[in-house]
Amino acid sequence: MRVVSFAACRRLARSLSAAIALTLIGAVVGAQTPTPTQDQLNIFKNLPQDQQDALMQSLLGGKGDATNKKSDSQLESPETVKKKNDRTGEREQEQINDKTKDGHTLRKSDEDPELRADDYVLIDLTPVELDKDGNLIVRSTGNQASGSSSTPAQAAAAAAGTSSTDSLGKDNKNTPASDFGRLRVEQRPRTPEETTRSATVRDRILKGNPYKLNRFGVLEIPGLPSIPLAGLTADEATRRLSADPDLRDYTVKLTLLRLEPLDDEFAKPFGYDLFEGVPSTFAPVKDIQVPIDYVVGPGDTFNIQLYGNETATYSLTVGRDGRIKFPKLGPISVSGMGFDAAREALEHRVSQQLIGTQVSVTMGDLRSIRVFVLGEAEKPGSYTVSGLSTMTNALFVSGGVKTIGSLRNIELKRNGHLVSVLDLYDLLLHGDTSGDHQLMPGDVIFIPPIGPTATVYGAVRRPAIYELKKENTAEQLVEIAGGLSPDADAGLAQLERIEASQLREMRNINLNTSAGRNTEISNGDKLRVPAIRPTLENSVELSGYVFRPGAFQYRAGLRLTDVLGSFDELRPNADRHYVMIRRVLPPDQRIEVISADLERALKARGSAADPPLQPRDRIIVFDLTANRERTVTPIIDDLKLQASASSPAQMVAISGEVRAPGRYPLEPSMHVSDLIRAGGSLEDSAYSGEAELNRYEVVDGKQRETALLEVNLAAIRHNEPGADLELRPYDILVIKKTPQWEIPGTIVLNGELRHPGRYPIQHGETLSSVLRRAGGFTDIAFDEGAVFTREELKQREKEQLEILSNRLQSDLAALSLEAVATSAVTNGSGGGGAGAGQALAIGQQLIQQLRNTKPVGRLVIDVDKVVNGRPGGPGDVLLRNGDVLLIPKKTQEVTVLGEVQGPTSHIYKVGLTRDDYIAQSGGTTQKADRKRIYIVRANGDVVTSVRSGWFRRSQSIPVRPGDTIVVPLDTERVAPLPLWTAITTIIYNLSIGLLAIHDVTP
Repeated sequence: MRVVSFAACRRLARSLSAAIALTLIGAVVGAQTPTPTQDQLNIFKNLPQDQQDALMQSLLGGKGDATNKKSDSQLESPETVKKKNDRTGEREQEQINDKTKDGHTLRKSDEDPELRADDYVLIDLTPVELDKDGNLIVRSTGNQASGSSSTPAQAAAAAAGTSSTDSLGKDNKNTPASDFGRLRVEQRPRTPEETTRSATVRDRILKGNPYKLNRFGVLEIPGLPSIPLAGLTADEATRRLSADPDLRDYTVKLTLLRLEPLDDEFAKPFGYDLFEGVPSTFAPVKDIQVPIDYVVGPGDTFNIQLYGNETATYSLTVGRDGRIKFPKLGPISVSGMGFDAAREALEHRVSQQLIGTQVSVTMGDLRSIRVFVLGEAEKPGSYTVSGLSTMTNALFVSGGVKTIGSLRNIELKRNGHLVSVLDLYDLLLHGDTSGDHQLMPGDVIFIPPIGPTATVYGAVRRPAIYELKKENTAEQLVEIAGGLSPDADAGLAQLERIEASQLREMRNINLNTSAGRNTEISNGDKLRVPAIRPTLENSVELSGYVFRPGAFQYRAGLRLTDVLGSFDELRPNADRHYVMIRRVLPPDQRIEVISADLERALKARGSAADPPLQPRDRIIVFDLTANRERTVTPIIDDLKLQASASSPAQMVAISGEVRAPGRYPLEPSMHVSDLIRAGGSLEDSAYSGEAELNRYEVVDGKQRETALLEVNLAAIRHNEPGADLELRPYDILVIKKTPQWEIPGTIVLNGELRHPGRYPIQHGETLSSVLRRAGGFTDIAFDEGAVFTREELKQREKEQLEILSNRLQSDLAALSLEAVATSAVTNGSGGGGAGAGQALAIGQQLIQQLRNTKPVGRLVIDVDKVVNGRPGGPGDVLLRNGDVLLIPKKTQEVTVLGEVQGPTSHIYKVGLTRDDYIAQSGGTTQKADRKRIYIVRANGDVVTSVRSGWFRRSQSIPVRPGDTIVVPLDTERVAPLPLWTAITTIIYNLSIGLLAIHDVTP
């Protein structure tokens, strides 16, 4: 006998499980899979039967016992209710069934909701192309909003559980990421005809957006077969569409549009949300009072207490013969009797046979009974319930009624006969439980299909789809809907009906009349009760920059000052001189705008300055500090819409030196002064002498001409006749600026000046003037090293640095291609490739240094010419706002930078040359460009070598204190790039400028 250890048994059992699973899967998908070995089968046969069953259930996903028998659901007593998603049924273990606010099902809290019938979806198609090698090319549409997108191959791979592997199971590393799992049915570019046909199909599908799923949850796209999508999430629906052969040329994205239901779409079948919960907890039977009409049957227990001559306590159970065995009294038949009758019978027997003894009879444990819930129940079947259960208890435990089941004709059948009919509307609408009968063993609760229905929505208290029973008039339908809401317009109700000809018809019903209320209601009718208009009659509205906006009652003679009685109603900085009034003129509802000066109106109440108001007027108060365009533009748009060829849009505009330039409505008899008031009045910088009025006129209906009119603002202020011109449509008023009106600029003087600080500058002032105002330089000032910076130059340098960085990046890309080509030609010898690689490394360093370089904005000046020259002469500097002058202290250093062995600074010594200082820094490196060594003076001037004579020999350049000697990089030693020399020079010079600023700035 072969002995197998427990561990070996477990290993072989796992191997056997995998083999059997592969065999079963292979049988399903038709794939070639390995079969179990003989040793594995022998071990499986030697396992106990319970372990074999458990193994097969784990493989096949089975549930329950091996016999697959189904027992009755238990309900021992009336129960409380909790949400359905707490159930542990088979389907509930797979999905949670949470619901969104608009009723969509959520399988998990972090997943997208499931699609359902009548949902709206948006479909986006991105063309997918193959290059000449069959590789995937995706042309993005640029519309990558939130949603799910998938290629057809991705959908197929996700559905099959495959990855991007070839037929041998090896990873295909050459497959692009976007071509994951693509099944290449044709590896060739499409012809122009195929491309045109594909674009036509795509345009047709996109023009149909958004799509609405039909009542069965099926997506219908023109030119494509119907595609069922109900129950899928947006991601699953995307993969389903991607797997369609007609869409293989696109990357598909489907987005669920979460629209709020409106009107009749919002109405749901009434009453079914009663079963949104299921029973959860069980109340103890002893805590429930047994009704006196409770029918006793086998299995019930009586608690009997004797007292008097004899004392005893018994717990007697009714047997299957319907009798209890009472000690000393014998069997007593109680089955089929009501509890009250059974109690009286027992008391009578005790009083007759046990003289002097009294008895107390109560009910103990109650029996369980089996009932059937059939028909349109969520979970029809047989149920074992408590003997106290009623029809509604059984309905709850069966999951409730389907939406296609009736709530008004639930039948209770006993022994094949109809006992009663339960109308749940009596319970839901009136709290009447008289029809909720107690159940008996073998009772059948049958839920028939729903009967005639009608929908009522709109201005009713409980819009829904109602099942009709006795209701056959519009009045009765509105009554079960809770009645009309206070804002209902009963006189304009509408009834939509499907006629016998299968055509829809709309009828008007006046629910205020007896005939309208008695209108007959048929199956499928939809009654809509509209609400009254939201407009306020006999009222005016106050809005804008006020403390108490809102509606006010209108009365005859109401004026502006009656609504705005004082400035206390206005918020701080409110415009007191321009209050706009938007008016709707009956009967054609045309828009007209007038305005008022609130300050003048409050001073002269009841005068023409205090305009009378009309019903529906809207008063708008503006903020002087805010943009008025957001408020004025909708009014301008309304005026444009009511314009015509004979009546142009009533609008004008003002620009220039006013607080609120822009377009404004043209008021009746509006003048220039009114438009200035609408623009928030003149700015301080406004030219008060004259303004320009541009007027556009259409001459003889043929052409439009422009006229330029001069406006005398001074004459308007003095109320001279004819000065305040009346405006016409499209007039534009331009308020000029006072000549030479500028905010005084400033210059900052830092360093070795007698009075450093910030100085205001006048228009056209020069640097020599400000230096005189600052008292000149101190004794230790190094004026030759003055640093003058300007913000405009700094911005210009920043832009130039960005341009140079981009150009250098392009040159590096070209050099990279050249390196690849050179490497291919030399067949990897490394000669040309190594040089190009060195050039690329240096170039990348230059780009990084260039992008890290900060612009200085330095302007090279000669302070000696500024101070000692003619004021305003060629050497003087015309100042601008934001200029900065830095005067350093006297310096004794000479700095050596660049390609030297030891970049540093040296004490200035008379007689030393440039090469002497370079020698003191260790000399140049091998990378140095000795022909292009230059000197940067302390004031920013750059001096290079000077050559003269027949042999062009270099002349010695004098070195001064504060100079910087720069030894640049020899760019000819690496692959040449045109900008390298210039870029290294720029980096050095900007660095020197920054060092000079840092030396002077405190």
